[in-house]
Amino acid sequence: MKTLRVGVVGYGYWGSKHVRVLGSLPDVEVVVIDPDPARLAEAQRVHGLLTCAPRLEDCLDVIDAAVVAAPPAEHPRLAMTALDAGKGVLVEKPLALSVPEAEAMVDLARDRGECLMVGHTFEYNPAVWKLKELIDSGELGRILYIDTARLDLGRYQADCNVIWDLAPHDISIVSYLLDEMPDETAVWARRHVGVKHADVAYLRMSFSRQQISAYVHVSWLDPCKVRRVTVVGERKMAVYNDLSDNERIRVYDIGVSALEPDDVHAMPVSYRTGDIVSPYIQFAEPLLVQDTHFVESVRTGSRPATPGERGLDVVRVLASTDEAAAAPEAVGRIRSLGTAS
Repeated sequence: MKTLRVGVVGYGYWGSKHVRVLGSLPDVEVVVIDPDPARLAEAQRVHGLLTCAPRLEDCLDVIDAAVVAAPPAEHPRLAMTALDAGKGVLVEKPLALSVPEAEAMVDLARDRGECLMVGHTFEYNPAVWKLKELIDSGELGRILYIDTARLDLGRYQADCNVIWDLAPHDISIVSYLLDEMPDETAVWARRHVGVKHADVAYLRMSFSRQQISAYVHVSWLDPCKVRRVTVVGERKMAVYNDLSDNERIRVYDIGVSALEPDDVHAMPVSYRTGDIVSPYIQFAEPLLVQDTHFVESVRTGSRPATPGERGLDVVRVLASTDEAAAAPEAVGRIRSLGTAS
């Protein structure tokens, strides 16, 4: 098999992870691209004799594909430069910081017949696959609501707020679980540190087809690292904790039922408790699964599981949160509905 040369644009937090993962794949050669000489030196120190360059434009003749892991504001320019040169592209989330930019990226990929894939890593996570299996099988019963929390201390971003930085993960997870994109959002967001971007936010998404709401809490300003998704069903409830080593999913056989009380002072509900089960999940590093899938999509020309259109759907939801945050008494309506697939 011909060696595939993949340029990783941006050797920061995510870029360094892509370099590690792609460098472990057979018949893949990595080129590190970053304008900072110190980062290029660090990449060579950690990974050995890598080909390095300061600009994507300098490498277009020697790479076959590109992974864009630069700051989000740079995503459209870098991705479209690579697509225009006939290279398949994987773009870290969010795909872009505006709907028109994301649409332009998708249109160019379609016109050029090139692979455009978005890095919604959790859609390549075996624990999320298991959670979807539990929902689709009916084991949890009718889903009442979904709640997510993605909290940490630090990693403030210069070009986007906490919703655009962290919530793409949860928007992609929830819409993947429900096979539906939300059509309405409501937001509470506040800035507590710095001068520009909100660092704590609560987001409600409405899914009208299934009449379900999902609630997302994101923060750059929390002492505890939390990565949790809770799915509450009529029959059972499930919690996905991405930080757990051996029980990433727990299924709780508990619930609440409404009653017609005989007594006006009685509680109008009854509680049911049962077993707590943690199903076995064969772990595979999601980034490895995702990047392997990207390499295969570039080689075969097949459509990726998270194509550019999927990234555009999520950007539309994110854009609606800006609208909702600007007028807290209102809601953000997603004007151009996409699909979850």
